[in-house]
Amino acid sequence: MKIIKVFMLGLAMLAGIFSCNVLDVSPTSVITTNSFWKTQNDAEGALNGMYVNLRNISGSIYTLGEQRSEVFEGGVYGSGRNDLYLNALSGDQPNHPDWSGFYTVINSANLIIKHADEVTFSNEAAKNNILAQAYTMRAYLYFVMTRTWGDLIIRTEPTETSKAEVTIRERAPQAEVFSLIKSDLEKALARFTDNNFPTGRFKWSKPAANAVKADVFLWTAKRMNGGNQDLTTALNAIREIEKADVALLPNFADLFEYANKGNKETIMTIRYQDLDGAANNQFWLHWIIDSAIPSNTDAETKALVQPVGGGQGLLVLTELVRKQFTEDDTRKKASFHEIYTYDASGKATFYTSVSMKGRGLVTGGTRLFLSDIVLYRWADLLLMKAEIRNALGEDPSEQINLVRQRAYKANFRKHTFVNGSKEENDAAILQERLLELVYEGKRWWDLVRFEQAFELVPNLKTRKGQDYLLLFPIANTVLSLEPKVKQNPGYQ
Repeated sequence: MKIIKVFMLGLAMLAGIFSCNVLDVSPTSVITTNSFWKTQNDAEGALNGMYVNLRNISGSIYTLGEQRSEVFEGGVYGSGRNDLYLNALSGDQPNHPDWSGFYTVINSANLIIKHADEVTFSNEAAKNNILAQAYTMRAYLYFVMTRTWGDLIIRTEPTETSKAEVTIRERAPQAEVFSLIKSDLEKALARFTDNNFPTGRFKWSKPAANAVKADVFLWTAKRMNGGNQDLTTALNAIREIEKADVALLPNFADLFEYANKGNKETIMTIRYQDLDGAANNQFWLHWIIDSAIPSNTDAETKALVQPVGGGQGLLVLTELVRKQFTEDDTRKKASFHEIYTYDASGKATFYTSVSMKGRGLVTGGTRLFLSDIVLYRWADLLLMKAEIRNALGEDPSEQINLVRQRAYKANFRKHTFVNGSKEENDAAILQERLLELVYEGKRWWDLVRFEQAFELVPNLKTRKGQDYLLLFPIANTVLSLEPKVKQNPGYQ
């Protein structure tokens, strides 16, 4: 009997959680293919469950995208994440995200893709919209995974049996993975019925699929010998996003206010909401534990961090990164707050920092870390456009200066970007991405794409030539379950 254990999907699907932004947990155990894939409500429930599963791995996506860069170091109470920011990785360490959660979400997408034809929809557009989201999800997750682990097991059919020929597979070459990613994106883009965003912008849309497409083709242009053809494809994808309802917000800090979720700069996020029964990872990464708040700090800091809401502060910004922000850059105070202690004479000593991106909300005297995880926003795509134009030999000034105008406001003229050599422009774009997107899970990917990981990450500077470090090791927990999968070279 084919049985789908829908990864807690039944807890969410029938309640239609994303229609009310509340996870209504009701007891559903297993659902069979014969009894489930009948109505449009079934397909919409499966789609909602897919997004619940995405939320379950949001911390992993963030970890893979930033925590090996030069951005972080251990907090005042230690990290428990040292292996990541020190680039001292092996398959044994429990702090590694493994790929099992990613394949869970991919399986959710595969179920929709396989069974959508069995469902009675109100119209063809409704069916196409659901399929488009499933194809985009699968493409996005394979993209995250292949940048992390390289070659991957390709699964395009849902796992509905325990037969070895289905469950035990070898990895396919990375080139095949990218072929699937690009194919899925074209299938998705052909099925989205318009260029609009869904309410809240926490489900895949045509502009969001084009954001993934731009990201993918920029990566393959620079890392997979795709050259100008892939750069042009990436640029055209961004031009399609420009036709949608998207714009930079006037004030950088407004991007991250809890009450301003789904704003016009947002392209795709992972949604967190009060009463959903989930919290993002900001509380343990970038905030501060109650007992670590110094008594001899200033009143502004005490007011800012209270209530702490169970924060732990395992990772904090390095001095190397903090000092790259100028005082007239509005992104500085909107990105992080520096905490100082003061002795009897008033002398200040740096103590730690906390993130201002992801503070969540305070309700009933408790801080809840429920800020959305932003996967793509317009400033990110503008800086991608600058990167693409520079790689094509064009002037990237317009896009860089749009981002800087907001950041520096009245002081912009002092920071106006002027076109230089390709190398100078790349250096400026890479730094601008750091200042704009710090804490947003982008930095490691940027360093790898720009071929600057061994240049800019202090603990990698003495390891130039050890290119295996650009991938993550495969967790031993995965190797124990996948007998045909071998550890990535260099980690054995």
